[in-house]
Amino acid sequence: MEIRDLQAKAAQIRMDVLEMIFRAKTGHTGGSLSNADIVTALYYRIMKIDPANPKAKDRDRFILSKGHSVESLWSVLADRGFFPKEELATFSQFGTKLIGHPNNKVPGIEMNTGALGHGLAVAVGMALAAKRDGAGFRAFCLMGDGEQAEGSVWEAAMAGAHYKLDNLVGIIDRNRLQISGSTEEVMGLEPLESKWEAFGWNVVSIDGNDMGALVDTLEAIPSITGKPTLVMANTIKGKGVSFAENVPHWHHHVPNDHELSLALGELAATLESYRREGI
Repeated sequence: MEIRDLQAKAAQIRMDVLEMIFRAKTGHTGGSLSNADIVTALYYRIMKIDPANPKAKDRDRFILSKGHSVESLWSVLADRGFFPKEELATFSQFGTKLIGHPNNKVPGIEMNTGALGHGLAVAVGMALAAKRDGAGFRAFCLMGDGEQAEGSVWEAAMAGAHYKLDNLVGIIDRNRLQISGSTEEVMGLEPLESKWEAFGWNVVSIDGNDMGALVDTLEAIPSITGKPTLVMANTIKGKGVSFAENVPHWHHHVPNDHELSLALGELAATLESYRREGI
């Protein structure tokens, strides 16, 4: 997909997210909106995947370590054909497989996540296994910034550098807000980039809601050898919905009828603008 197509797709994913959460009356809204560009870039442009063969040995692996922001991932997987898109209507309903965190009974999900701090360690293991088996796949792990307060993240970071895992890509959805407020008020993280560099990672800081920057950065990573890469994706929580952006309350706010109508209207206008630019 070209950049404009990816931008339009991300707008549609955000619309799906809002509709899913509205129907279910539960969900993590702000983070799923902030990471929509990231998962769109990965699944439509960067990663080697095959929805018809989700267990292919040479597939790239993706771990959503910030598992609570799963709604955008469910939407992407459905749109890519890992399961019927109609199933999105069952999100968080009784008996569904599409629960509020990644569920590995769903095609395309590598591991159940939700307990923060676990995803990167598993991605390290996957990347190390690929190295030792001579396999060509890569492991991608999307983390939250509030998650950086977990000690297990830093144990995994140390291991990734120690084993020179240049087939490992960590991404932080750096929206600077978590459930209880600003990350810097809850547990100060800065200087976050310097910390990852000190742990031996190649660090690239970008606007994580800029599709062009995401694609350029992620496509350049294979040229980095001898160390893993950390993409500091500076995002806006609630991105795409003007009245939700940078509002802590939208961490898991469920839109009411009026808010949903306004939000879908904004995103529909965004989607149409990208489509027109692509003509």
